[in-house]
Amino acid sequence: MSRKPEVNAARLLASVADFAAIGATPAGGVNRQALGIEDRAARRLLAERALARGFTVFQDNIANLFIRREGRDASLPPILIGSHLDSQPTGGRFDGALGTLSAFEVLEALSDAGIETDRAVEVVAFTNEEGSRYSPGCMGSMAFAGAGTMADWEPIHATDGPQLADELAATLAALPEAALRPTGHAISAFVELHIEQGPILEQEDVPIGVVTAVQGTKWLEVVFSGVAAHAGTTPLEFRKDPMGAAAAAIASLQSAVMPADPEARLTVGRITAEPGSINVIPGSVTFTVDIRHPDAAILAAMDQHVRKECEAAGARWDCDVSVSQRVNMAPGRFSPTITGAIEGACKALGLKSRQMVSGAFHDALFINRVAPTAMIFVPCRNGISHNEAEFVTDAHMISGARVLLNVVEALG
Repeated sequence: MSRKPEVNAARLLASVADFAAIGATPAGGVNRQALGIEDRAARRLLAERALARGFTVFQDNIANLFIRREGRDASLPPILIGSHLDSQPTGGRFDGALGTLSAFEVLEALSDAGIETDRAVEVVAFTNEEGSRYSPGCMGSMAFAGAGTMADWEPIHATDGPQLADELAATLAALPEAALRPTGHAISAFVELHIEQGPILEQEDVPIGVVTAVQGTKWLEVVFSGVAAHAGTTPLEFRKDPMGAAAAAIASLQSAVMPADPEARLTVGRITAEPGSINVIPGSVTFTVDIRHPDAAILAAMDQHVRKECEAAGARWDCDVSVSQRVNMAPGRFSPTITGAIEGACKALGLKSRQMVSGAFHDALFINRVAPTAMIFVPCRNGISHNEAEFVTDAHMISGARVLLNVVEALG
């Protein structure tokens, strides 16, 4: 006899605490980087809990971990829910893990209530979302969606030395209970619960963000080349100063791009000067520019604006300039059907919600290429993430899981 499924709040909160103990740091965060010992321990714990509930566990060639609860019709593509378990070196306990563990709680709640969905529901823990130990991030979801392959990444070495191919093989071998399947399979939809990683929901006292899109991202590297010269003996008219050009370009971009468009993001995150001596005009200055926007055409226009401003600054300071692209990640618009299901769940549960665009990229950005997708955001205190101080209230964790369960019921 089936009954209305309900999130077991105590079980979910205990689960979050249990996984936070794997790779725990003294300041209350976690260091559980992709394909390392701690990551394997988290995967094992999740798999053991799944097998104890009678769910099927399998993994693919890039170590994406799947937990399947069968539905009435095995021929129907499953609903996929989940996130990731890896963290930043000094990460928080909620980023990724909350989404994965809330998804597992959905499976448990359905089973507790004796609910039989039409199609199977699968939980996924994607490999290397963070990209902190191996770059690029989102390897697992990229491979699942056909946006990258192991052949592209196998030679990569970790920040602590080991080659990706070796650590991947060790991770797969550490979980022999999980059958190995090819990477990528048909799914009917993907829903990812995640912390917002920004301050909007908390500031507006809204418990649920309905994510309609993910910003596109471009990383550019700008190099101004001038002439190294003595700081004390070289008058202004004889200087070819790349630092002057860089400062002018950065000031122009910072004052123009974001003030003109509230959806635009521009960040200069790294700058280096060569030879780097206090009393030498640099011979070259290199800096990075991270630009983001949910509209692909506007993002392309931002790219051109950066290049134009840098060329103008180079000309003013008599320096050569080159701008090269390091990352080009197209924006993603999520399925109105799935976002509508999330909004419907919030109304049914009496929870306030608001639509929003994600400023960070997530696994959902890539899965969106192969299936209808959307995300559920919950607030995090002061918008802090990728930080040991990351914090989500119990009430918000439970609300997010309840919305996810309701959405799965609606889609299943």
